[in-house]
Amino acid sequence: MYKARQLRKLIIRADSIFCWQNMSSGETLSRPVESLIRKKLEAGLKPLYCDIINESYMHNVPKGSETHFKVVIVSDKFDKQPLIKRHRMINELLQTELQEGVHALSIIAKTPEQWEVSDKTISASPACRGGFGK
Repeated sequence: MYKARQLRKLIIRADSIFCWQNMSSGETLSRPVESLIRKKLEAGLKPLYCDIINESYMHNVPKGSETHFKVVIVSDKFDKQPLIKRHRMINELLQTELQEGVHALSIIAKTPEQWEVSDKTISASPACRGGFGK
């Protein structure tokens, strides 16, 4: 018998495989978590712009890991929503991934109006300090 946590991992894997089998992009083959994040955000928020940046390489994880992400997303659904609610919307959509393997998620969530007046430049994330404040 599988424990609940193991079962959730199997479901994520199965969902990733489903995503892999149904998408033609070569990126999906090597980045199942990133592809699943994109799929869930696009389905839930219908964004005008969505960029998923895998920042795992900046951390002490094995090569090819998908554990640290930055999400840049622009959606009409953020209109009249404070930033905390926008983050909660994204966190709810990605709840399973955040519980089962995504260690860090940086979020930039803007309305179309905010995006239009911005310079559309995304600053780099700070260097990893190893989790110990070094």
